[in-house]
Amino acid sequence: MSSRNLGRTLFGSPANAGNLLSLEEAHTLLNEWVPNERLRLHMRQVAANMKAWAIEKERADEQTARKWELAGLLHDADWEKYPDDHCRIIVEELEKRNIDPDVIRCIASHGPRVFGVEPEIKMDKMIYALDELSGLIHAYSLMRPEGYAGMEVKGVKKRLKEKTFAAGVNREDITDALSRIDTSLDDLIQFIIDNQSSVS
Repeated sequence: MSSRNLGRTLFGSPANAGNLLSLEEAHTLLNEWVPNERLRLHMRQVAANMKAWAIEKERADEQTARKWELAGLLHDADWEKYPDDHCRIIVEELEKRNIDPDVIRCIASHGPRVFGVEPEIKMDKMIYALDELSGLIHAYSLMRPEGYAGMEVKGVKKRLKEKTFAAGVNREDITDALSRIDTSLDDLIQFIIDNQSSVS
């Protein structure tokens, strides 16, 4: 069992359904907890991907799309300051703030092998699918003189197969996450390219 295993699968209270941080509050928390700008960028990129997926693919209303966005924005909020307690600290903080349990559980499920929380609803499955792949695609953009411009799926897939490229990206998690959704690797890569390229 991972030392970061949360040891539970229930988070928050159903009575708090619909309670969300404002984006301003979420960004304030992010800026206070995450000094590293590269990590903040990753979280903003995952948030953009999550929001876009909710709207484009799930036909989500504004409130639901914001839930997806908040989960993406805060999923790694405790990673830098509390690496040994990653996920536990942000989960407990959001529970203290009486945030919607769907948001908290989504964050808790973004690494099932690490945190011991299986992705259940689509929001959970998508943060798991988008997280690692988003990071790899951004790493690829940094090595290209033109960045995201003209980036092709086949180029990303080539880097994905190179275990030494962006070695911190867990390829097993990407494969596992893809097995849980009804979207192909090619389509997911293209979606991420399209939706995080403008995030700065």
